[in-house]
Amino acid sequence: MSDTPNPPRRYSYLGPAGTFTEAALRQVPEAAGQEWRPVANLGEALNDVVTGVSDAAMIAIENSIDGGVAVAQDALATIPNLRIIGEYLVPVRFVLVARPGTRLDEVEVVAAHPVAYGQCRAWLDDRLPEHRHLPATSNVQAAADLFGEDGGGSAVDAAIAPPGIEEYYDVEVLAEGLAENPDAVTRFVLVSRNPPVGTPSGADKTSLIVELPDDRAGALLDLLEQFSTRGVNLTLLASRPIGDRMGRYRFVIDAEGHVLDERVADALLGVKRYSPKVVFLGSYPRADRVAATTHDVHDDNRFRDARDWLREVISGAEA
Repeated sequence: MSDTPNPPRRYSYLGPAGTFTEAALRQVPEAAGQEWRPVANLGEALNDVVTGVSDAAMIAIENSIDGGVAVAQDALATIPNLRIIGEYLVPVRFVLVARPGTRLDEVEVVAAHPVAYGQCRAWLDDRLPEHRHLPATSNVQAAADLFGEDGGGSAVDAAIAPPGIEEYYDVEVLAEGLAENPDAVTRFVLVSRNPPVGTPSGADKTSLIVELPDDRAGALLDLLEQFSTRGVNLTLLASRPIGDRMGRYRFVIDAEGHVLDERVADALLGVKRYSPKVVFLGSYPRADRVAATTHDVHDDNRFRDARDWLREVISGAEA
């Protein structure tokens, strides 16, 4: 036997260190002690997975305030052989930071990621009504922009950043609790290269991207009935343009349950018969660990009993 240790697994995430994406990656037990690769954008993170540079990538896919992350949904719809293997929730909190010695009444230019800025706009308009916004590529980069590209001067007076940013940069916190909605969370998913489906945990979610077969009245209803008639609840239904012409959309779907659950498997078979294109994105444990509520008629044993009955009917063995 070889004593050569297994090489460390590599995880890509939106950097630099200190982002909400890194906070999500810290929730992955198997990622502890492995190699983490900060990247500049979501596309680079997924390309790392496709090319084998990384074993998995953590990406943001949904926000409780702004809804789905369109670039993530579109990428998962069009890049083949990717699977979601886990989801993680990160509370969205923001602080206003500045270089040491800066007073709040001195702040004129605020660096912030556009999404963060939108969530903190009400606070800024109230406390700094004459401020100007300078967009940043990430929440952490906003803090870095305080020091300029060479670490010297900068036109930025303050930055909206995640709590704890002072561990990475020499900044002072001028204010906390900037976000208009204190209960906001961002949902992240860990994406890998087409691994085998894992075993059900009892509190799972299945993600799909589905196209309608034609543009007609009731087409979406027919798709949704594949789930409703099997007692499968949907936790997400979002439309994204396919892009080949006006009026054509694909649907991003999150369903309660696991593909190995009989009701979910039966629903997916119905979807596949109905739709010209189905992208299975994976079945994985829910971040909130909330189990699906089902009725007795949709219990796994009811589906198995029905199939056994039909086999007996066909074989002539039914009493």
